Amino acid sequence: MVGIVLASHGGLAEGVLSSGAMIFGSQDDVATVSLTPDMGPDDFKAKLVEAVSTLSDQEHVLFLVDLKGGTPYNQTVTLFGEGEHDDWVAVTGLSLPMLLSAYESRVEAQTAAEVARGVYQGAKVSVNVVPESLTPEAVVTAAPATRAGKSKLTLAPGTVLGDGKIKTALVRIDSRLLHGQVATAWAKQVSPTRIVVVSDGVARDPMRKTLITEAAPPGVRANVIPVSKLVEIWEDPRFGSTNALFLFENPEDVVRAMDGGVDFKEVNFGSMAHSAGKVLLNDTLSVGPDDVKAVRTLHERGLKLFAQKVPTDKPQDVWGLVVKAGLNK
Repeated sequence: MVGIVLASHGGLAEGVLSSGAMIFGSQDDVATVSLTPDMGPDDFKAKLVEAVSTLSDQEHVLFLVDLKGGTPYNQTVTLFGEGEHDDWVAVTGLSLPMLLSAYESRVEAQTAAEVARGVYQGAKVSVNVVPESLTPEAVVTAAPATRAGKSKLTLAPGTVLGDGKIKTALVRIDSRLLHGQVATAWAKQVSPTRIVVVSDGVARDPMRKTLITEAAPPGVRANVIPVSKLVEIWEDPRFGSTNALFLFENPEDVVRAMDGGVDFKEVNFGSMAHSAGKVLLNDTLSVGPDDVKAVRTLHERGLKLFAQKVPTDKPQDVWGLVVKAGLNK
């Protein structure tokens, strides 16, 4: 039987599974993986591997994932690239109708691909609006041009756009980098023209780079660059019309960028994954000695350092959290 893995932010996966059991009865070969605030991408990926290992048939697996571009989706797709999985299929938009369609389809289906087709159709027909007069008419539109298909205009060195100074919409430290919270809540809040992921490791990883560029919200380009590249372009006048949302994995890289001449005034701390030897500052931030040293450096340079997972959360002073944890000595 085709195995099913439900992957989501928070408790959505467990909730859909529980609701499915009420309607269809308890089912075998179904596993859930939920992303919690203290988890990093690697933690979630490890949970995915563990979930697959519980299935009786690990060659035919359907992943029902909540949100394209979020950490559950990104780590699922990354897992696909590790080994030969000819019949692993992922479908986004996790919902109860999708799970019920999967249950129905896999009774006779032999492959995850067959089940996925049933899931897709089930999801489409399950959408209903009351009163029916509000149901949008089907509109056929031309497929939008992909970022890869857009022509690239190369400006001559020394060309000045705007006032010649790159603008900073937000500087955020987030171990998950570009994911749902950033692409939706923060992008809407700060209105960047470009999202710049600054990470030496991701810049060397073609698959992760692709996932990040695909996760950018409509109308906003996303780029992945190493720290050295950010230092290089910071004074380049060709970026004078750019209002950038910068994403870093850790405060150490922010210090490296500033040591190279980048001028930031404040840093938003979104999430820093917990691991052995690190201390929790709040429910989303875990720090080790190197992190504390970097935070101290940024604090002493006069930057505003605030912890805020989403724009509606009340900001917390990061240095105050370090002091409260007794790590400032």
